[in-house]
Order: sequence, then C-alpha cells, then structure tokens
Amino acid sequence: MDRSERFYLIDRMLNEHKVVTRAQFLDALEVSPATFKRDLEYMRERFNAPIVWNAERGGYEFAPTRDGPKYALPGLWFNPSEIHALLTMNAMLDELQPGLLSSHIAPLRARLEMLLEEGRVAAAEVRKRVRVHRQAARALPASVFETVAAATLKRRKVRMRYGARSSGQTTDRTVSPQRLVFYRDNWYVDAYCHLREDLRKFALDAIQHAELTEEKAKPFDLKTVERELDRGYGVFGGGDVQWATLRFSPTRARWVAHERWHPEQRGWLEADGRFILEVPFSDPRELLMDVLKYGAEVEVLGPPTLADALANEVSRMAARTR
Repeated sequence: MDRSERFYLIDRMLNEHKVVTRAQFLDALEVSPATFKRDLEYMRERFNAPIVWNAERGGYEFAPTRDGPKYALPGLWFNPSEIHALLTMNAMLDELQPGLLSSHIAPLRARLEMLLEEGRVAAAEVRKRVRVHRQAARALPASVFETVAAATLKRRKVRMRYGARSSGQTTDRTVSPQRLVFYRDNWYVDAYCHLREDLRKFALDAIQHAELTEEKAKPFDLKTVERELDRGYGVFGGGDVQWATLRFSPTRARWVAHERWHPEQRGWLEADGRFILEVPFSDPRELLMDVLKYGAEVEVLGPPTLADALANEVSRMAARTR
C-alpha cells in the first residue's frame, strides 16, 4: 500500500481499537519499524495527529485534545479497485428491477452513499464525475437470474431450456449449479450438466426458462470446478490445455505488458522492446478475438494450430472486404 493508505489505516486502527501495539501496526502496514516511525512523525507534524505512546497500556493511542490545531486527515479517497467495486455495486442497484429485495435495497444504497461520502465528496458528485461503462452487457431476465442464484446458494438442481448461440440449438437440461460468475459484464453459471454428464459453463442470458427443483444438486469441490473450468482462456474451459505464445510490437507492448489476460499468464520484455505473452487456452475462439484487436501489432508464435486459425480468420475477413 502507498503512504496515504497507511495514514488512513493507522487512523482507522486507532479509532477502532483505541490502543494499538507497535507489533499490530507493523503487521497490518507491512513496513519496517523505521518506516512506521517516519509515518507517525509525518502525521504528527503535517496533520497534527495527537498520537502518543501509552507505556502503561503498551501501545499507541490518540491523546485527548482541547486546545491547539485540529487534527484531520485530508479527504479520504479509494484505490482504483475499491472505487470500481463501489460504483459497480451502485450501478447494479440502479439497474435492479423491483422484486423481493426491494425493501432491502434502500439501506444498502444508503450504506454505499456513506462509504462514498467518507471521501469528503458528495455521492451524487462521485456518480456524476466517475463513470463505469459496461460494454457488451446482454439483457438478462430477472426471473432467470433469481432462479439460478437461488439454486446455486440452496444447492438445488435447475431444469432449464438453453439456447446455445454457437450452434443455434435449444435443449432441455437439468443442471446442478456450482457457482455464479460475472465476466466481461455478463453472468454465467458453472454447473454440472446431467444431460452431457460434465461440468459446463452456461450464459444466463441464453437460458430461456429456468425452474428450481427440490432435488439436491450434485456436489463438487470448488477446487475441482476451478481446475476444470478456469484453466482455459475466458469462458471456454475444459479440454486439453495448450499455451499460446504471442509477441507484441514495442508500441503495443507499452499497454499489454501491464494487462492481465489470464491468472497464470507469463510475460517478459525483449531487448528490442517487444513483449512476449504466454497464456493457457483450451478453445481458441475468445483468445482469437482478443488477438485480432491488435491487428498487425501482434504475432502468434505458437502453437501452429492457433497461428493457422488466426491466418484463416484474417483471410476470411480480407475476402469479405474486397
């Protein structure tokens, strides 16, 4: 964490626990004793923080203050992941249709407003000045989500009618939901399909009808689900995993070197400024879509099957533009 984050953590720990030992601070802040000492001195000198050592209680505390400069940290703000989470939750509440949770939404929204305003900024101003754009989000019937979510949490089977967009076929299935996944602005459910007798990932927006049953879901250890469905690239899991090796031009490397394509990716910069990225995949479709975004700024070094698939796709695209 950066220095400003440490200041707010020190402040919060003292307000919550009243007396905090040096060991507790060092463990929470993950800094050296010398850095911790400098942080305290800075807070005392710049922010008038009345932090004192209480020898009897063996820790630091805020001393009572009556006269003198008032202690106050500058307006608290959030790190990028925290503000994204808060605004995303707020945006999802805005889109929520009236339903069983309606009576619970107001307190939740009020709590989000309080969290945002802890930054000394009005929540309305935050929503107006900061935008979370959800791209390519597909329409999802509320009834489908509610049924699948209930089945996932209650560990029940679901009977559903599923329209697979890849094949255009519609099938009736019974599935045992294992977990819900929010990926690229859309919801999926990882489930055991009793028709195919295998773990599969289903897009909730492709479920045309869902019915909660009283039958218990087939149990799976979540590590097994992760191993089977997360080892591929994107939403395409399962099957034999291969590793793609991509080489980006120096221009695109400035971006790609800081991107996260897959939790297990490997990457390094070459001497000439090009960037090598290695990612696992089991089905090339989504990976090809991401590679195509970079046009001639990326090369597929392997495996040959992926390079051939990319070349074929580029040829088909070229043929349609003539």
